[in-house]
Amino acid sequence: MENSFLSEFKERDYYNQCTNSDELGLLMNKKKIKAYIGFDCTASSLHVGSLLQIMCLRLLQKHGHQPIVLLGGGTTRIGDPSGKEETRKILSEKEIEKNIKNIEKIFKIYLKTNNPKIKPIFVNNYKWLGKLNYIKFLREIGKHFTINKMLSFDSVKLRLDREQSLSYMEFNYMILQAYDFLELNKKKNCLMQIGGSDQWGNIVNGVELIKRHSSKQVFGLTTPLITLASGSKMGKTEKGAVWLDKKLLSPYDYWQFWRNTDDSDVLRFIKMFTDLTLKKIEEIKNKNINQLKIILANECTKMLHGNNESKLAEETAKKTFEENSTGSSLPTISINQKKLSEEINIIDLVFLSKLENSKSEIRRLIKGNGIKINNQVVNDEKFSITKELFSENSIKLSLGKKRHIKVKLS
Repeated sequence: MENSFLSEFKERDYYNQCTNSDELGLLMNKKKIKAYIGFDCTASSLHVGSLLQIMCLRLLQKHGHQPIVLLGGGTTRIGDPSGKEETRKILSEKEIEKNIKNIEKIFKIYLKTNNPKIKPIFVNNYKWLGKLNYIKFLREIGKHFTINKMLSFDSVKLRLDREQSLSYMEFNYMILQAYDFLELNKKKNCLMQIGGSDQWGNIVNGVELIKRHSSKQVFGLTTPLITLASGSKMGKTEKGAVWLDKKLLSPYDYWQFWRNTDDSDVLRFIKMFTDLTLKKIEEIKNKNINQLKIILANECTKMLHGNNESKLAEETAKKTFEENSTGSSLPTISINQKKLSEEINIIDLVFLSKLENSKSEIRRLIKGNGIKINNQVVNDEKFSITKELFSENSIKLSLGKKRHIKVKLS
């Protein structure tokens, strides 16, 4: 009988590889286990590129297992070469600690924290990595790794094949990640690590290290890397990262990200990124594609920002796109009234709004009738922004069909 967690994991298209899925299924049928996912703390927030991993932690809880969230205070000081083309900027210890606190708040939105049997265990690997004795570490842990095998992993091979530099510091990352798994197995009885498919080599290292060091069997499970129909990475848009923090991205913009999902991705994303049951998804799958996009946007926004913000974003979008008015949760910028007494034209306004940061691109949009003020096309790049345009102290600025912002006078 297939394990219920693994069965749903596969049905929601989370499954990529597993070190031993049959034995893992038998184990999870016998008892509830602890499993971990590691997150680097290179920014003050995670973005939707990390959302699939968060959904895996939610699924663990749903099936009665306990997630461990490893916040890489130690490994962030090193840098993971997986999927990277260059050495990333090393942050200060103060910045990393601040990032950890902010990221932990995001997990507390997504994960249940009131049931002691399944509530997430938060760990910071700096607690053990920061105390390592280098000679002792090399003797006890380093002896289990061969340079030959380390050079064969994609994260290393791709960098070397492209003749891009890979620092010795980054090269050590995979050993440290394997050591994390060993520490969590010893201290928390953690029996599984989950990660993206680009982490497969690092995860297998951890499984093998524990087997050699402690003669215990643990498991590795990976998810596919999510790309959009356009081929771009999940979490990146023309406006930048899609953050999971209201201070960095408004609920409306978050809702719009999901609403603008490509037709071919919609059903897949409903399965992956919402709590709708598989039975419910089967019932709605033949709905109009735009209705499905609204369901996806509502469910994703509700999960992160709450039901009220989700409804407000939907209403704002309806007013903005269908009724040609301005919804109350449309992103807003303020400009000083004094600026209007100076010569401010449409190019300056768009530039100030940050909807577009290239003046040549703004001119191109104007020529193509792609910019509107209060739903009226602006076709003159010298068009002046005057106080008379502001109805109820604000105007609506639109670039193309999808980018809208409210400009208020202050």
